[in-house]
Amino acid sequence: MTSREWVEAFAAEIGVEAPSAEEIDAVLKLAATAAHGSERKAAPVATWLAGKTGRPIAELAALAERRESN
Repeated sequence: MTSREWVEAFAAEIGVEAPSAEEIDAVLKLAATAAHGSERKAAPVATWLAGKTGRPIAELAALAERRESN
């Protein structure tokens, strides 16, 4: 099973729409920024926090990048 297939199946299981390719890219960008700016375990926690906000993932990825440059 590919990652895309897994995500689509999980999304269906929990009753939400699967993310678009652009949304997946933004989530991965956010995770990479968090992992490179701290310990690797910051990546899943940062993406979980992002999901709780309801804000666009691209906006949150940009915020994470600004945090990394500070």
